Amino acid sequence: MFLKVGSRNSKLSLVQTDLVVSRILQKNAGLRIDRKIIETAVDASRGRSMFSLEQRGIVDKDVDQQILEGRVDFAVHNMKDVPIIDRSARLVIASIPERGSPAEALVSVGDLRLKDLVRGSKVGTSNPVRVAQLRRARPDLIPEPLWGDVETRVEKVDRGEFDATILAEAGLARLGLANRASERLPIEEFMPAPGQGALAIVARRDNLKVIETLRSIEHPPTRAEVDAERELVRILEGTSKVPVGGLAEARGDRIHVRSCILSVDGKERLFAERSGAAGEGVKLAREIGEELIAKGASRIEMTWRNARR
Repeated sequence: MFLKVGSRNSKLSLVQTDLVVSRILQKNAGLRIDRKIIETAVDASRGRSMFSLEQRGIVDKDVDQQILEGRVDFAVHNMKDVPIIDRSARLVIASIPERGSPAEALVSVGDLRLKDLVRGSKVGTSNPVRVAQLRRARPDLIPEPLWGDVETRVEKVDRGEFDATILAEAGLARLGLANRASERLPIEEFMPAPGQGALAIVARRDNLKVIETLRSIEHPPTRAEVDAERELVRILEGTSKVPVGGLAEARGDRIHVRSCILSVDGKERLFAERSGAAGEGVKLAREIGEELIAKGASRIEMTWRNARR
């Protein structure tokens, strides 16, 4: 059997694609997989408001189009960047391998921890949840937009353009840059984006043989976590248009789900959590979303609407 995988021409995309391909080949003797590099319009997203919720999916749109056209059989995306896929859509998340760390990491000049950054330090991030949580944890710091791939953001810190940046710990690790993290930020203060640390292997819904092959590296606990976290996105970003922080952790036959939403200045934070049987993650996430809406998600939403004006 011969398959073709599509990948963006970024180091992280290539590394993650190669990681997944290696795992698939280990599980499928005689399989051959070739890689096709696809140039994308990712730069079109730069310059957008740092408070936009519409960036999810733009990075991988061109790659997904190649799957739909049959030019490649599948692709590997960062789960946190994959839009919520309608059940009638032609694409499907065919497989989810075991997750990396979901945590946030700080990369700073001089390897300073967040508490040690001096007042007025510039922290580069264009992620709205990171911005709000940073403002809550350290209101004396200055968040500034920072775009680009992981290496570019680290290099800008090294050049002194920023005093620090916040990145996904899993991305740093996959690039061999884990030692650049000055600290892992506590989940309690810096809730990650839903799906962070997980990979989505996307294929055409009607390509059943390909899906069967890709599912050879499916990791059920990670799937349970991701399904719960994406339900948070569906409810909260779909209803209230607010950026969401969320994390589900499956351990044995149990799953714990927690989520937060914050005002744009970080001063108000709504939080909810639930625990239950591993198969109830989506239900728990739905309950959490409804609780946050009842607690005042619309009030939080207004702070973001005003910030976009």
